[in-house]
Amino acid sequence: MRTGKLPESALTRSVLKQVHTGNNRISHPFQKNVFENTKGAAIGSDCAFFAASNEQVLAWCAQEAAVAMQADAGAALVQKCVNNLACAGATPASAQISIMLPECCEEAQVKALMTELSKACTEHGIQIAGGDTNVTSAVNQPIVTIIVIGVTSKGELHDLSMAKAGHDLVLTKWIGLEGTAILAKNYREKLLARYPAFLVDEAAGFDQFLPVEKEAKIAAANGAAAMHDLSQGGVFGALWELAEGAGLGLSVDLKKIPVRQETIEVCEVCGVNPYEMRSGGSLLVTAEDGEKVANALEAEGIPAVVIGKLTEGSDRIILNEEEVRYLDRPKGADAIAEIIA
Repeated sequence: MRTGKLPESALTRSVLKQVHTGNNRISHPFQKNVFENTKGAAIGSDCAFFAASNEQVLAWCAQEAAVAMQADAGAALVQKCVNNLACAGATPASAQISIMLPECCEEAQVKALMTELSKACTEHGIQIAGGDTNVTSAVNQPIVTIIVIGVTSKGELHDLSMAKAGHDLVLTKWIGLEGTAILAKNYREKLLARYPAFLVDEAAGFDQFLPVEKEAKIAAANGAAAMHDLSQGGVFGALWELAEGAGLGLSVDLKKIPVRQETIEVCEVCGVNPYEMRSGGSLLVTAEDGEKVANALEAEGIPAVVIGKLTEGSDRIILNEEEVRYLDRPKGADAIAEIIA
């Protein structure tokens, strides 16, 4: 299999179809109340939801990655969980962290990684409630898995099933932010041979835009129905996942999708499609009045634009002036997954 996400066809066939819960109610061993599973595994769904009471909902989000001891890798993993919970309308509360370590790993490296994870959790108000650490010959770099639990109310919950045909599609900030930062850091010397240092440094700093909690709250307060953060697979992957999760089609104007010039320059040198490159830091929002959401975000200094609409049926169309193309099912591998592996 190719590096990156499991292809959607394989995910559906060999993973989701094997999930047979049988019972959507989970008893808590220390309380009389029962958690009702309100939303389970599905394409485009980054969180699982459980009704803990008549009003309160708990949201679970899990992320994992090989961190290779590079700086900020652990913090980025925590941020991805926080972003997913923000899209669900939930506030992060606690986390469990599991770390698989290679035999060559030194204790000082473990301490540095855990210090980074702990700092990131503290900054987001997350209490580390437990976890597990193991050393194994099965891996050649640390593998971190983090599960973050968030809290929200039923009235504040957002899910892809809330998206409806006719809703506007709003995109925040710019596509390719996360991927641009990664490429600029990994291929700095190659980029400096063509571009001035200030452009490369600017591109490398795009990871400052990764948090989406603020824009998610603003969007929710101004009529957002569903929200989906961009990640692996880029804007094209996120559009497909959102439409698939909602059971709808879409029509998007390619020219309206915002992209920074630094991203275009970096992608040209590295041979990467910016529309298929991981794009953490950008948020897709569906709303009956997308202009209202975009204007509210702009008023708070967050760039946002309506790029299209959700439609009845299953056609997912990308318009580029007179050209009409159908959005392809995501291939699974992110545009930069193999060149930075």
